[in-house]
Amino acid sequence: MSIHATEIRIATFNVSMEAENYLPKGQRGNQQVLIERLANGKEPQIQAIARIIQLTRPDVIFLTEFDYIESPAQGVEAFLQNYLAVSQLGAAPIDYPYYFYAEVNTGQPSPFDLNRDGQSTGVGADAWGFGFYPGQYGMLLLSRYPILKDEVRTFRQFKWQDMPGHLTTVQADGSPWYEDAAWQQFPLSSKSHWDVPLTIDGKRLHVFASHPTPPVFDGPENRNGKRNHDEIRFWVDYISGEQGHYIYDDSGLAGGFDSQAPFVVLGDLNASTVEGDAIAAGIQSLLQHPRIQDPQPGSRGAAEHSPDNPFAAQHTAVWRMRADYVLPSKAGIQVLSSGVFWPAADEADYSLVKKRETSSDHRLVWVDMRLK
Repeated sequence: MSIHATEIRIATFNVSMEAENYLPKGQRGNQQVLIERLANGKEPQIQAIARIIQLTRPDVIFLTEFDYIESPAQGVEAFLQNYLAVSQLGAAPIDYPYYFYAEVNTGQPSPFDLNRDGQSTGVGADAWGFGFYPGQYGMLLLSRYPILKDEVRTFRQFKWQDMPGHLTTVQADGSPWYEDAAWQQFPLSSKSHWDVPLTIDGKRLHVFASHPTPPVFDGPENRNGKRNHDEIRFWVDYISGEQGHYIYDDSGLAGGFDSQAPFVVLGDLNASTVEGDAIAAGIQSLLQHPRIQDPQPGSRGAAEHSPDNPFAAQHTAVWRMRADYVLPSKAGIQVLSSGVFWPAADEADYSLVKKRETSSDHRLVWVDMRLK
């Protein structure tokens, strides 16, 4: 909770609010599944998500796996009004007057056989980002502070081939994994990359938000691992001056982040330096970047969940890895405290995380900071 005008809490949370989370296993849906549940205000999983947000009370929160719903009245505003503005089991309602969301690449059909299984289905692994309908696993930013919408940069259409030194994906015989026509169109972002500037009591703060693909669900070619690496590397280059000269946004503006304003890199990055299947160099280069500080949030609940794991205290997902990050810039930001909402068995609200289906397989990660 904000104590002073320039003290803010920023969070990221993979909320698992996509159609398949609410349907029987193996059944496919579309945006309508979430639309209906947002409208009724009674979906237990969304009530649990809302309670977690009400308890932690971030000033700015980035939600991943929140299906893209074009109509704000049916999507984000229904969530704000029917869940967050309603007390969940006695927690105080919370209001976010400002929000940003935009289309993502997940579920956007391609005409190509991207996973080389002999079929071009246009969905699942043959979509530009894995998904069975456009907007599945979307992204949403909520804020108590004004968003400078005219200055937002999105990078959904940036082509992977346009990143100098990108990792290449090849077949067993060394030939390219992706056919040339597909590669020419292939976006780097599995969802999108956003640079969203906020104004906080006269101070500017940029939020760099993304949700790179999981580095799994592929084969020896490691196409998803390489995409994950380069999706993370995008931010490394973006904040590295001339190193990001090649980047262009969806409006055609070229160049990286050429400001000394404070920023926060956040999201479900699906990578760890010490666990999991990601190419560790990607997340390592971000965590060790000279412009970034890592508060290393942790929780008792995570440590208890994997008592024999030396890295457990910083886990942010039930499958035992640090996957979700809030990384403030060193310039202009003093970190005050940080944490992961993962109650231990003897703590209040353990029931919210006891079972995966109650809320999510990820945990909300927060950092309290002072803007200098």
